[in-house]
Amino acid sequence: MTHADQLIETLANARVVLFGFDGPVCDVFAGLPAPEVARELSALLSAQDEAAGVKAAQTGDPIEVLHIAHETGTELGQRVEQALTAAEVRAVTVAGQPTPGAAEALRAARAAGRGVAVVSNTSAECVRAFLELHGLQQYVTEIVGRPSEQLHLMKPNPFPLITAAEQMHIDVTSCVLIGDSLIDVQAAHAAGATVIGYADKSHKADLFSEAQADVVIEHMQDIADALTTT
Repeated sequence: MTHADQLIETLANARVVLFGFDGPVCDVFAGLPAPEVARELSALLSAQDEAAGVKAAQTGDPIEVLHIAHETGTELGQRVEQALTAAEVRAVTVAGQPTPGAAEALRAARAAGRGVAVVSNTSAECVRAFLELHGLQQYVTEIVGRPSEQLHLMKPNPFPLITAAEQMHIDVTSCVLIGDSLIDVQAAHAAGATVIGYADKSHKADLFSEAQADVVIEHMQDIADALTTT
């Protein structure tokens, strides 16, 4: 079976297509770099707890800063989470256009009669803001974003996938997830869903193959083309 046939078959067997967000749909921090957001959050954390701020200043990953904040205290975690959500919403307004082929893939999924949901470790507010900005909200039925104050439920935990499937009244095993990271592959495997690895960087293709993604693609347009074929 050719690679294109594999992709067509994987999508044909799925009743719902779950899209990861940062990567498959949007480069969230293209205009407002993640390390800049991490510094902003670290400063907020530092003002309340100096030791936690010092620890947070060592990472350029906003999610890692959020983990540190939640470990420090519930109230502080809530404040940093609200600040991160606000920063993500700001970021997507300057992130530029959707990932090439993403809008076409969303439209093609709906046109092919599939349910469409976005499952992301970024906030649902951020996803919603971007979709509305680019006129894509009509193609997405459900958005499952970062579970507030429950970071352990983010991917690679299967919770976001299972939640999306439940909201769409379908078994998660009838879903396919399109993701651009190993945690997406892990979450899909844990949920019992199929998974398409979007290798937007060359080194990811081997990683996804080793992690046993069902199919690996390099362009989101491939999804649109395969759905148009089925």
